[in-house]
Amino acid sequence: MSAVDLLPGTLDLLILKAVSLGPQHGYGVLLRIEQISRGHFPIQQGTLYPALYRLEDRGLLETAWGTSENNRRAKFYTLTRAGRKQLSDERQKWRDVIVGMTAALRATPESL
Repeated sequence: MSAVDLLPGTLDLLILKAVSLGPQHGYGVLLRIEQISRGHFPIQQGTLYPALYRLEDRGLLETAWGTSENNRRAKFYTLTRAGRKQLSDERQKWRDVIVGMTAALRATPESL
């Protein structure tokens, strides 16, 4: 599954979750998403960076310059208070989707 195949809003949620685990530079966010999704959501840099900028513009992420693991200057992303609230709200919405989809997919003619 590619980032293009994700449901609308899913990439933003994955970014917020990845950054909630600790400050990350852009490429680190990409790697963390792949790690926490166990490789199910490979994200392309061309998809990631516009999403990071959009989340920053919406006030959900803030940035600070720092030094990456390979000793390069990089912009590090952290969640804002609004970003933490958005992550919490989106997590609840996904829990509801999961419950509903699980019920629908388990339905049998006998259970109707």
